Amino acid sequence: MTNNKSKFTASLYALMAISFWGVSFVSTKAVLGKLDPYSLLVIRFGIGALFLLLLLLLQRHRLQISIKYVPHLLVLGILGVFVHQLLQATALLTINASAAGWLISFSPVFTVILSMLFLHEKMSIPKAVGMVLAVTGVLIISTTRTGQSIQFTMNIGFLLMVLSTLNWAIYSVLLKSLKIPYPPLVVTFYMCLLGLILTTPFIIRNRGWEDLSMLNHSEWAHLLFLGVFVSGIAYWYWGKSLEVLEASKVSMFLYLEPIATLIAAVLLLNEKVLLISVAGGIIIIIGVIIVNGQLVPMLLRFIKK
Repeated sequence: MTNNKSKFTASLYALMAISFWGVSFVSTKAVLGKLDPYSLLVIRFGIGALFLLLLLLLQRHRLQISIKYVPHLLVLGILGVFVHQLLQATALLTINASAAGWLISFSPVFTVILSMLFLHEKMSIPKAVGMVLAVTGVLIISTTRTGQSIQFTMNIGFLLMVLSTLNWAIYSVLLKSLKIPYPPLVVTFYMCLLGLILTTPFIIRNRGWEDLSMLNHSEWAHLLFLGVFVSGIAYWYWGKSLEVLEASKVSMFLYLEPIATLIAAVLLLNEKVLLISVAGGIIIIIGVIIVNGQLVPMLLRFIKK
């Protein structure tokens, strides 16, 4: 029963991480009018690193780490933070939101393949069926929200977005397999700090700090959300979920990201709710539940308790 509770808790961590990442598109859109994409990344990582450092100090975690694990943290930070965010920011300059939405759905597919090869996780019929359903739901939501059809035009943005999804799959599998013997909060802090260090040259090149004075209170609120919840807490919770669940099952929660984006867009941007988008969301949820087959019985047991 304890094992089931820990899996249910890990699933909630993954769900919260995905929710923050889904809402991030709305907050990013609100700030990009004043800041360029790369300066925005620097500020995000700066706020995130500071927030995580304060949490570490409050919880009295040791910041000292063994030299043995420095290469591990460097690889994770470069892949999961710097390269991933840089690839997506660059790709979004040349492809539309609809294309980005369905291309991101490749990430769980790559994660499943890599998990089978390197973590010896098994592929089952329910997992395959659930994945197909989830991809279908993502396609429905991505195309109906933007009013654009699925585009297969091969360009540099297309290739960069596919690379970013493969990169995230590699990051998730590495985070699971390396088994760094430190709390996820400590690991996330150092990755965020590394992201800040590696992206700082961009804000220097673009003189991005000059645009900060142009932000109003609402835009600063969005920026704080991106730093604290998106760059800080979401990465932390993703690591906590990978401590318990299989990498392939955690990756399936990525399919819920368009639903979080849709809800945020309706509440914050007053977008209309379309019936077909709701149908797409339901299809995604069914697919994720099928893959994570134990979620339903765990939820029922948890409610009974």
